[in-house]
Amino acid sequence: MLVIADNLNTRNAPYVEALSKKDKKSLEAMAKELQERGADVINIQCSLDGAGDEAMLPLAAEIVQQASGLPLSLDSRNSAALKKAIPLCNEPPIINYLSADEKDADAILSLVKDTKSNLVIRALKGTVPTTLEAKLMMLEELIEKANAADVPNERLFADPSVVHIGKGMGQEHLLNAHESVIALNEMVDPPINTVVWISNVTTGLPKKVKALVGPAYLSYLAGAGLHAAIVDVKSEAIMHTVYLIKAFRDEIIFSPADMA
Repeated sequence: MLVIADNLNTRNAPYVEALSKKDKKSLEAMAKELQERGADVINIQCSLDGAGDEAMLPLAAEIVQQASGLPLSLDSRNSAALKKAIPLCNEPPIINYLSADEKDADAILSLVKDTKSNLVIRALKGTVPTTLEAKLMMLEELIEKANAADVPNERLFADPSVVHIGKGMGQEHLLNAHESVIALNEMVDPPINTVVWISNVTTGLPKKVKALVGPAYLSYLAGAGLHAAIVDVKSEAIMHTVYLIKAFRDEIIFSPADMA
C-alpha cells in the first residue's frame, strides 16, 4: 500500500504560517519528519481553491522535495501552478485531483500526459455522489476522458470520495466507497489504482474516536484491495495499521519490535 502523507494541508496552522512566511527551515523540518514517519509520498496543499498557488505551490514543492527526497503529490487544480511545480519534482508527481466538474480539465490532462505524471480522478461533481452507481459512472467518464488524452490507467488513481462518518449519509458514503474499490479492481481493464483520503472520514470527531475510526476504515478498505491511502502519517494508530496491512500483504517483513 502506497502511503501518501496529508499533513501539509490548509488545516495545519504551523504549516500555513511557515508557508506564508516562506520559512524554509520550518518547511524542511516538517518534510523530514514526514519522511521519517513512514510516508512514501508527500501531498502538498497550499490553498483550497487554487488562489495563490502559482507562487506558493512551486515554493513548497521545491523545499519539500529537496528536504525529503520523496515523490510528491501536488494538490491543486491550478494548471499554471502545476506547470511551474512539476519540473521541480525529482520524478513525475501525482496530480491531486481531477473531478467531473473541473473547468480546466484539458489543460490538466495535457500536463499529465506531457510530464508522465500520475493523476487522481475523483468522484465529485459539485457534491460527492451518494450511490455506488453514481460514483462508478462518474469515475468511468473520467477514466475515458483521461485515456482519450493518452493518460493510461496505470497512471490513474481512482478516488470514490468519502465524507465524514458523522455527517448526514456519511455511513452510506463509506460503504459505497468500499464497494467502489472492489468494483474498480474487478471491472476495470487495464487495471487502475485506487486511493481514498482517510482523514476525510474522521473530520469533526473527538480525538479518541478519531484514533479508532481512521485505522478501522483503512483496514476495511485494505480488505477491498485499496492501493493507496492519503493519511496523517503522524498518527501512531494509522501508521501501525499501515504497517500491519503491508505485513499481511507480504510487502514487508514483520517484526514485533517495529510495533513497540
